[in-house]
Amino acid sequence: MTTRDTESIAVTINGQARRAPAGMNVAELLRWLGVEPDRVAVELNRAIVRKPDWPTVMVEDGAQVEVVQFVGGG
Repeated sequence: MTTRDTESIAVTINGQARRAPAGMNVAELLRWLGVEPDRVAVELNRAIVRKPDWPTVMVEDGAQVEVVQFVGGG
């Protein structure tokens, strides 16, 4: 078992305090949350994370994450 499998970090996701597995990047966090990545924007610690950067931007302990889903309509 790896450290990543056993450790967790404290994160705030859309204003809700949660525990998440340690060592995840933004893309992995979205998968863990069950969020479809096609129509969302992600803000990490008050900075927008560009979609191409999701695989390389790590989510650290104490992170504040906002996931905004785009809704179509008219």
